[in-house]
Amino acid sequence: MGGGLDRLLDGHRLSPVQRRIARYLGDHLAEAIFLSSVELAERAGVSQPSVTRFAMVLGFAGYPELRQALRPLVVGGGAGGGGGAAGREAPRANDLQTAIDVEVGNLRAVREGLADPSSVTELGAALAACEPLPVLGLRVSSGLATTFAYYARRIHPDVRLLAHGGSELADGLHAARRAGAGWLLAVVLPRYPAEAVQALKSARELGLRTAVITDREDVPFAADVVLAAPVGERLVFDSHAAPLALAMVLVEAMADAAPLRTQARLEEYERMTDRAGTFIA
Repeated sequence: MGGGLDRLLDGHRLSPVQRRIARYLGDHLAEAIFLSSVELAERAGVSQPSVTRFAMVLGFAGYPELRQALRPLVVGGGAGGGGGAAGREAPRANDLQTAIDVEVGNLRAVREGLADPSSVTELGAALAACEPLPVLGLRVSSGLATTFAYYARRIHPDVRLLAHGGSELADGLHAARRAGAGWLLAVVLPRYPAEAVQALKSARELGLRTAVITDREDVPFAADVVLAAPVGERLVFDSHAAPLALAMVLVEAMADAAPLRTQARLEEYERMTDRAGTFIA
């Protein structure tokens, strides 16, 4: 996408449908500024009301106002693509490369946030000492929660994954608390599921402290500890490279907090998998 369009989009969280519109505009801005909302919807493969909502999300009264704001980006050369020696020196990254560039930037943000690792190391020590350790992740967050739980179980004696909602989630929280849990680790990535937010509230009412891996510090829900790692928003669906890296750093902090137990459990796991022929390499 062009720099001017990027500035219009900056700071706005777009739905998957809205990202399709933004992608089309970025790829075809010179022609898109002459299209009606109906024509743009047809070209982008969305509905006309979706185009109107897209414009309103960006702060415009409707699509005509957005189109008017986009025209100077083309007329003034803001859409890019001009000739000349400078244009030939550095080919413009395509949208897929740009999406990866954003993820690289997100990973850099996590790295910079670890300049003072105390928040992660202190939480890692608390989670290492928490038995059992409930781990919550619903909807899109279930994948990262499952990955965290998979690795945490290698070094922790009792990790309980809560990846389903309803009464099963409520039962799991109560059971973990009755068994002595003092913490709940939750992965809550956007869009934030209402049931996950309610589960955090219920956990605190049960007396559990809560830690959350999420995308930003100023999340619209309460937690005792917030570990933030931005998500990639350049593709139709979010990408989670930075939250995954942060989750693995937290597993590392748990391992470091209980080194003797970690060593014993990892060695036991290796013996078990060798006997069972679990892996081929």
